[in-house]
Amino acid sequence: MCDVCSSIAFRYLLSMLLALIQLALVHGQSDRPPNVVLILADDLGACDLGCYGSTFHHTPNIDRLAASGIRLTNAYSASPLCSPTRSSILTGKSPARTGITAPNCHLPEVILQKGLTNATSNQRLRIAQSLTRLSGDYVTIAERLQACGYRTGHFGKWHLGSEPFSPLEQGFEVDLPHTPGPGPGGENGYFGPWAFWKEAGQPDEHIEDRMAQEASNFIARHKDQPFFLNYWAFSVHSPWMAKEDLTQTASLRIDPNNPQRNAMYAAMVESLDQAVGKLLDALKENQLESNTLVIFTSDNGGWHNPPKKTPRNPSWDSVPATSNAPFRSGKASLYEGGTRIPMIASWPGVIAPGTTSDQLVQSTDLFATILQATQVSDISTDSDSISALGVLRGEPSGRNEIYCHFPHGSRAQAASIDGFLPGTYIRQGDWKLIRFYADNPDGSDRLELYQLREDPSETKNLLNQNEALAKSLNAKIDDYLMRTQAVVPMLNPDYIPMTESPTKPEPSDPLLGFKARGCTAEVRQGVLIGKSTSQSPFFGYATGPKHSGKSEVTLELRNSRPGIAQVHWLPRGTSDIPRIVNYRLQGGPEETVRIALDTPERIGILRLYFPNGVTEFQIERVTIESAGSKENQTKPAKTLIDW
Repeated sequence: MCDVCSSIAFRYLLSMLLALIQLALVHGQSDRPPNVVLILADDLGACDLGCYGSTFHHTPNIDRLAASGIRLTNAYSASPLCSPTRSSILTGKSPARTGITAPNCHLPEVILQKGLTNATSNQRLRIAQSLTRLSGDYVTIAERLQACGYRTGHFGKWHLGSEPFSPLEQGFEVDLPHTPGPGPGGENGYFGPWAFWKEAGQPDEHIEDRMAQEASNFIARHKDQPFFLNYWAFSVHSPWMAKEDLTQTASLRIDPNNPQRNAMYAAMVESLDQAVGKLLDALKENQLESNTLVIFTSDNGGWHNPPKKTPRNPSWDSVPATSNAPFRSGKASLYEGGTRIPMIASWPGVIAPGTTSDQLVQSTDLFATILQATQVSDISTDSDSISALGVLRGEPSGRNEIYCHFPHGSRAQAASIDGFLPGTYIRQGDWKLIRFYADNPDGSDRLELYQLREDPSETKNLLNQNEALAKSLNAKIDDYLMRTQAVVPMLNPDYIPMTESPTKPEPSDPLLGFKARGCTAEVRQGVLIGKSTSQSPFFGYATGPKHSGKSEVTLELRNSRPGIAQVHWLPRGTSDIPRIVNYRLQGGPEETVRIALDTPERIGILRLYFPNGVTEFQIERVTIESAGSKENQTKPAKTLIDW
């Protein structure tokens, strides 16, 4: 037998021996250990549930789960993207430690070693090369529970690798639908017949309905045995599509002043809620409620940009999927909207009903929490997990700090998703320090410091007023990076500064940096031409951070028609409530209009809506002049786009 095989065999025998001892201890203390149901939503924002304040999304089942237990108001995901958070739950180790820092685990290339990417001359940084599989070297929570007599089942999304890294090799005896992808792929997406599962399903059958039924069957089959049900919902990740009846019902609740107003997304949330309700009903029907710990949470913050159009989403691609307000930005961001998540737990007789806690908890802590609840010991080393069972019982948290290491993103990506930059943050108490790597002009790290209790929207950088605190927190980040052996982005020695700009399009971009929403678009002989496909078409453009103060937008149009049109700007990105200015077009083969934007804030995202009733809109040039341009504070800003 080779040395590697001998080592694996020894690990297995040692694990089994410890498991037998632990099993005897568990059953000596109780005739029946508690069941565990872990429900993980995909891309569900911190404010997407009724019990967290949403007045638009309909979530009665999740709300009743919260009413029966505790709702955490300072819960965080380990990452602003999915796969890293998922790995943290299963292993109790942070993404910085495992090296899974990006959602790349569906890619065919197997990468199991940490490192930096190569970079071209237009890329300022060399960022981390994320691992693409969850290594079998880790002992997962499913393996620990399975070794102690638990039946284990995984239902839904995985996104941590295909065989030999699938759930079936990571401690789960059941895995449906056994797919490694990031979402329900194929043309039909959520609806049958499915392209990602050997079981095609019935026409128009929703995958969340099917997964909830399969998971309910698992509960019924093992009602006389302790079980760990790992339900990782596909909802509410793309592809953007929903049941038509739920979409129509949600559309009747739309309030134009509510930043949450996408009926299609609301219907996706309701499908998730229905699945949760089915699982809760299965526990009740099998008389398992009193001996089951149910935990509900999300893998990262909500997607706050407009969703991409799909055949089942013809009318909602111009409306942001959701809003994480008051939290800044959303999925993929190091600001609060990227990692602040809902977290709910219920366990009759252990967790008091109808309670809340503002103690700090992170997704990594679910590993230790579940093991403590089931009285199963943690045999892993270098754990980043701190049990939150005391928090669920109403006690103070054992966690004083939260770290998030996200070595991905770029200035170009941050132009459309605020905070999508390589960085690391620490939250200690109510203070949060973000380190954006090499983002100062001289290549040094840029720091931002926020007091979250007073400023949850992260609008006031208090770095200059609290230099000693910032220095202390920054040193803690250094210690964390060392402890976890994190891959830290570094300046690209071959970087040529003039080739990168957060506000200029890539040479291959056919729309020259514009995003077309609710319309088709093309550039023809230097003119951007859009043709309406929905009721509210617009061109969107991320101006970057440089334009602020009193500004003027000049549009040079071709073949315009008379009418009233609007310009919207969103200083803090698509989760923000838009500022709106109307303007009038006279019509003609050539027309120039100037629109004043009177705002002390930066412009952020600029949206140019089609005039009312106009099906075709042609723009030859856009110029922005700003009194507060950060490029030159003493002069008006220069032309933004000049074809």
